Amino acid sequence: MTTALIPAAQPDYARLIDLVTDALPSPHSKAAYRAALLRFFSWWSETHRQPFSRAAVMAYRSYLEANGKGPVTCNIALSSIRKFAAECFENGLIDAATEAGISRIPGAKLLGRPTGNWLSAEQAEALLGQPETDTPKGLRDRAILGVLLGCGLRRTECATLRCEHIQERDGRPCIVDLEGKGGRIRTVPMPDWAVRRLKAWLATTNISEGPVFVSLDRHGNPGESLSGVGIHWILSEYARELGFDVSPHDMRRTYARLARQGGAEIDQIQFSLGHASVQTTEIYLGMTQDLKNAPCDRLGLSVA
Repeated sequence: MTTALIPAAQPDYARLIDLVTDALPSPHSKAAYRAALLRFFSWWSETHRQPFSRAAVMAYRSYLEANGKGPVTCNIALSSIRKFAAECFENGLIDAATEAGISRIPGAKLLGRPTGNWLSAEQAEALLGQPETDTPKGLRDRAILGVLLGCGLRRTECATLRCEHIQERDGRPCIVDLEGKGGRIRTVPMPDWAVRRLKAWLATTNISEGPVFVSLDRHGNPGESLSGVGIHWILSEYARELGFDVSPHDMRRTYARLARQGGAEIDQIQFSLGHASVQTTEIYLGMTQDLKNAPCDRLGLSVA
């Protein structure tokens, strides 16, 4: 770990950056948070702002906005600094009041709301990387976000998901015999990363049958099955930290669009989402007619 960007008066900060990034689940999140923290410390060193405080972080937010950084970039920076502040407090480098002040700094607002409210791949990865990896709640919430975005489930389908639904089909883990809207039964393939999240949660709680997602008491002990409303609030908790306005249904829309952008066939996306018609799937994709790249240009005919 290079310490050139870390203020010399606080040598422990280099180690704390490692603690923050090592706890993150994905390589993308690790790289994004590390880069964001190093940029903050570079700015902090150059401006000689001491000590690490709410005022310093607020000034950095103003600096980012003044230099044209968008809400997503600002919110990832603030989220990484909040986690860093929490590590500082745990290691006795700042007091509780300072940590609380930094944790309450509001994120940058995302102006406007596109129809359907899809997340970009960058935003989706940032959201998936929010929950902690070392607590029962964090592991549960990581699995919930993984199922919502990785499988395109409705919030009620996520809430009623049972261990018995997780089976192998054609050599891959799937959610089988899932009853969705209109009583339609479908099978939903699961990406490997969502499966890993699910297994980590189930192993922590020793859940092997019945509801997959349950409430937790203050000691982390599992309780009753979550409701659809509970799923919504869990998602909202992490989305707010990044300044996102995201509903569980927006996660379905994002699943559809990212899958299509990655080359998935529309009919296969339709099967996974459980839509009765491909027209509904097209709405989820946010598809519009592209007159510049029209189908007639792809006929491959040489005609005089």
